[in-house]
Amino acid sequence: MRAGNGPIRAAIIDLDGTMLDTVPDFHVAINGMRAEFNMGPISEEQIKHMVGKGSENLIRGVLALDLDAAGVEQDFAAAMLSYQRHYLAVNGIHSVLYPDVVEGLDALRGLGLRLACVTNKPLAFAAPLLAKKGLAPYFEVVYGGECLPRKKPDPMPLLRVCADFGLAPEQVVAIGDSSNDAEAARAAGCFVLTVPYGYNHGRAIHETDSDGIVNTLLDAATLISSHNTTAN
Repeated sequence: MRAGNGPIRAAIIDLDGTMLDTVPDFHVAINGMRAEFNMGPISEEQIKHMVGKGSENLIRGVLALDLDAAGVEQDFAAAMLSYQRHYLAVNGIHSVLYPDVVEGLDALRGLGLRLACVTNKPLAFAAPLLAKKGLAPYFEVVYGGECLPRKKPDPMPLLRVCADFGLAPEQVVAIGDSSNDAEAARAAGCFVLTVPYGYNHGRAIHETDSDGIVNTLLDAATLISSHNTTAN
């Protein structure tokens, strides 16, 4: 991590691809929607490359596999309603925690860090998912993709958390799996750590500018602890 900065006091953590592998839920919901539109099923790997930029982008991408631009716009509203219905029915059933997520959150909280979850997933999906997986109590603040006028990679949600916590951006680290997280953090002036196991729109995370790649959230806590020891 960057030297010469003060200690980190808070962490903003992404959800899909960082704490939870949610592609299996997306897979069921999207193929349920596609069946209603007489489209064939698609694979988890195809979906994995589309996740991370919000539900609107996801559904447009899914429809674009079969339709031209005009067809996508014609069917978008109905497809979104269908997808949301299917997703709410399976939200959290098939998704799984990545290794050391709970241990990492415990360690981050043990360092005295304040924790927020910022995701491009709609809050109506994110909040019950966090609760179902036992993660909700860790977070003081949760923002979904529709909670603010702009979503990641715009820095607005991260800057909002900094303001909520009364902290300068350089006292905050964002942890995520994609360029969306890194770009938002860089623009906000926060530290950023990335995990290598998430989605990142089909690109290698090593192509993304960050302050370090950590294998787990527990490794992130260890790195932050080391940084704070030298920064104090």
